[in-house]
Amino acid sequence: MTATLLTIYVLMWPVLVAGTLAVIVRGFLKEMIQAKRDGETVI
Repeated sequence: MTATLLTIYVLMWPVLVAGTLAVIVRGFLKEMIQAKRDGETVI
């Protein structure tokens, strides 16, 4: 039981990081597309 819980705990962090990164990338791409549509630069 303890090994299973430890395995789940260790493996959940990459999933959380990947989810956070996906949200950030999605927001950046949305901003980039909007800037391109408006004829502006992202930075």
